[in-house]
Formats: sequence, C-alpha cells, structure tokens
Amino acid sequence: MEFCMTKKEELLKKIKNGIIVSCQALPGEPLFVEKGGIMQLMALAAKQAGAVGIRAQGVQDIMQIKKMVDLPIIGIIKQSYDGMEQFITATMKEVDDLVKTGCEIIALDCTLRPRFDGTTVNDFVAEIKEKYPDIILMADIATLEDGINAEKLGVDFVGTTLSGYTENTKNRPDEVDLELIKNLSNTISIPVIAEGRIHYPHHAKEALEAGAFCVVVGGAITRPKEIAQRFVNAVK
Repeated sequence: MEFCMTKKEELLKKIKNGIIVSCQALPGEPLFVEKGGIMQLMALAAKQAGAVGIRAQGVQDIMQIKKMVDLPIIGIIKQSYDGMEQFITATMKEVDDLVKTGCEIIALDCTLRPRFDGTTVNDFVAEIKEKYPDIILMADIATLEDGINAEKLGVDFVGTTLSGYTENTKNRPDEVDLELIKNLSNTISIPVIAEGRIHYPHHAKEALEAGAFCVVVGGAITRPKEIAQRFVNAVK
C-alpha cells in the first residue's frame, strides 16, 4: 500500500532547516499601501532567494501573496483590543478570517498574559481546535513557560516571536534568544521555530544550531527603513 503523507508531514518536510521570510507592512510604515501590492513582490523575491515559506499579516496581503508564490504561508492578523496586550490573532474573528484565506499555518499569541474577556489562552486554543479540528497552529510565545503550556494545548509549532516584546522579557538583549531556543528544544517535543530579532545571517545559523526546526526572518529582509537605520547608526 502506497504511503500517503499527511498535510502536516508534507509541511514539515518543506520547511525543515529553512528560512521563512516575514513579509509585513503596517499602517505608518514606508512600504504600507492600502491596496497592497508590495508584500507579494517581497514574497516573490524571498522565493527566488530560496525561502521555504512566508509569514504574512492581513487577509489582503495573504491572498495577494498566494497568487504570486506557492510557498506555505504562516498567516496572522494584528489587531489591538482595549484591555488586552495580545494583538497577534487575538480573537476568533481573526482566526475565522485567516481560515478563509487558505493559509497553511495560523499563528497566534500564546503567552500566558491575561485576556480582556476573562478567558485564558488555554480556553482560546481549545475553542479554535473545536471549531477547526484540522487546523495547523503556531504558538507565538515569549518564555519557556509559555512554550511548555502551548505544547500541552496541542499546537503544532512554538515560535520565539515574542521574546523581548512582553513586559517580563523586555529587558533582554536586542538579538535572537538562543537560550530560549535551546531550552525549548530540550524541553518540548514539537518543532521550535526561531523568530524575533534575527538581524544577521549568522543569527539564523546560530538559531538552527541551538535546536530550531526552521527560522523566520522579517525586518532584516523586508523592512528597508530598519535595515538602513543599522547602516546609518553604524557610521555615526
């Protein structure tokens, strides 16, 4: 009988040890255009460079990118709510919208911070999995505790996306959190995706050596203002 790989197994094979490029532009940033059109070109450049996947924000950009490239997409929607620090795919509305795009993975904030409606992240993930049993989820976390809890919730990947961006991690150095990657890799059994503050190619290599399954790089590739500032600051 011929072996048939599951959707998740096929996805894992495609992204293992590779670079996923985050192609995002929010209102107020130089590359943000209300009608889109820019991030799909960023995604095309990433594919031509050898990227194994794309992380994208918002329904419009995701749909435009899917028409341009055939790489797996990690989809998110950034939306702030009063009384809640979480803003990455923070409610079921965002999940519903992302499911409609057909993106292969949905990422959401899985930190243990309080939620505005009195529920916990555990409640939220359980609700998502009940509504969409076949969904593939990436947990954006900031600490080892967040990652351990996320695995127990049944997510498929844990990403270090929020290390350095939460109140309890904001004082850590402005560089990839290799210690967190190592600790997660040694503690949990699901793949760890390195993301956040990966400014240079050697950071990506070090993240894989620390145990990351694959690496997401964003600003260092797709935010020209941020890239230019590094050069400007270096020569001042």
